[in-house]
Amino acid sequence: MLLWSLDYFIFFHSTSMLQNQPQRHYGITSPISLAPPKDIDYIHTQKLVEAMKPFGVFEDEEQQNHRLVVLGKLNNLVKEWISELGESKNLPPSVLADVGGKIFTFGSYRLGVHTKDADIDALCVAPRHVERSDFFQSLIEKLKHQEEIKNLRAVEDAYVPVVKFEFDGIEIDLVFARLSMQTISDNLDLKDDSSLRSLDIRCIRSLNGCRVTDEILHLVPNQETFRLTLRAIKLWAKRRGIYSNMLGFLGGVSWAMLVARTCQLYPNALASTLVNKFFLVFSKWEWPNPVLLKQPEESNLNLPVWDPRVNPADRYHVMPIITPAYPQQNSTYNVSTSTRAVMVEEFKHGLAVTNEILQGKLDWPKLLEPPNFFQKYKHYIVLTASAYTEEHHLEWVGLVESKIRVLVGNLERNELINIAHVNPQSFPGNQEHRKQGGYVSMWFLGIVFRKVESAESVNIDLTYDIQSFTDTVYRQANNVNMLKEGMKIEVAHVKRKHLHYFLPPETLQKRKKQSMPDTSQKASGLQCKRASSDGSLNSFRETDSRTPCNSPSLSRISKLDTSTAEMERLVP
Repeated sequence: MLLWSLDYFIFFHSTSMLQNQPQRHYGITSPISLAPPKDIDYIHTQKLVEAMKPFGVFEDEEQQNHRLVVLGKLNNLVKEWISELGESKNLPPSVLADVGGKIFTFGSYRLGVHTKDADIDALCVAPRHVERSDFFQSLIEKLKHQEEIKNLRAVEDAYVPVVKFEFDGIEIDLVFARLSMQTISDNLDLKDDSSLRSLDIRCIRSLNGCRVTDEILHLVPNQETFRLTLRAIKLWAKRRGIYSNMLGFLGGVSWAMLVARTCQLYPNALASTLVNKFFLVFSKWEWPNPVLLKQPEESNLNLPVWDPRVNPADRYHVMPIITPAYPQQNSTYNVSTSTRAVMVEEFKHGLAVTNEILQGKLDWPKLLEPPNFFQKYKHYIVLTASAYTEEHHLEWVGLVESKIRVLVGNLERNELINIAHVNPQSFPGNQEHRKQGGYVSMWFLGIVFRKVESAESVNIDLTYDIQSFTDTVYRQANNVNMLKEGMKIEVAHVKRKHLHYFLPPETLQKRKKQSMPDTSQKASGLQCKRASSDGSLNSFRETDSRTPCNSPSLSRISKLDTSTAEMERLVP
């Protein structure tokens, strides 16, 4: 299809298809279809809404009003704090009278697609007399004295520094930007690029959340149709286990941009049609051609932007989705070849299912059925993170989870591995694990080994891949002074038939889905090595097919002797 190359080379002019159309042209290419909806499309869309309701994706009016009240209170608190801070810094009364300050929202709440229990992403914009250190000190002190605010915690070293808290039952993630203005008025418009002038990079990142969200809404033909379609796609992505920016899938803003692009290509379609067209477009997209909602804009601010012509690192992005606000960035830099392959397979599956739904052969709940990850592969890697106390465990799990994509990358670089598919859901350890490690969380990666021609057996050594990952985690923990006694990581290879040592039957006995081709299939002569706490390796061999190598909960991967003959028999 010509569309992909048009997006890649960013054609700036409409084709003759739209020359006689009074309708506004959205996006950098002309629409694929301007067809208006048919009566059946309204019926399909209503059925889609009904299928989504049981999952709590829609708030009632009372819940919406409660969020507005909380945001109003937070806005007033921020204005009070900025004024009090100005007074303590001896600002003249004439300035203090209008010093202002404002809370903006972004993310799913600003887009209008938040779910019932979702948090609110908010931005505190302050004038120039307010320093970032004030935000993380005096504002936090003020918030601590509010009875309605609980679970207050600051994350100053994050990529976008944030203060997290619960305000009258609503979770809020508050970021900060200090503008080079004496006062901040209530009608401040963040769309103006001049607001970025003379700001540090952390403030620019904070502002970009709002600027990107507002630009996405500005670039879609029908905001309500966009919102309903995005709600459906986000729910589908979560149900199918591919919603996680941290683990190398897509986060909320990336899903929003893909849906927005679909809306641009089918500007008159209803949500039921757009969901189907979403799967059509992105199951056929020629990655790594980027998805763009608008022509990238030039600016004299000279901020770094995504541009593979200039930045060599940008050429290695495998699934670029480019934010529409300056400075343009790739929102999917965490995506790997494995996670992209998994997502493209899901797009194809979604297309097949929605085609049948629109033909009246299936119903919408079929689209929202979760896959059984634990029937999909023959081989798995189990990553276990444990700590002695609950507080230490929460810290440790956060760090380990943020580095899992390093493990995926290490495995992908192994020439004998085709796919390393991480399940975003973590699982608690069983009773035996808890006895050994206290508080335990586990993640599972499905592995597809590459078929090797002209070889009776293949020796796969993953010791370095695993050790490199664990070294990265421990090094990071040491760098931030987090590492405590009892914090451990263990990595094990597990065949599908041994997953019951880790997971309860109700998790494993869900309806089987079609398995992905696995070129390793049965392993012949599986060898394992266990890494002890002193770093030495103790070798042992699997001798009983009914039990894993010396309990898989304790064994680390070393070698797999894979029978090519058995592979070939089982590959379709």
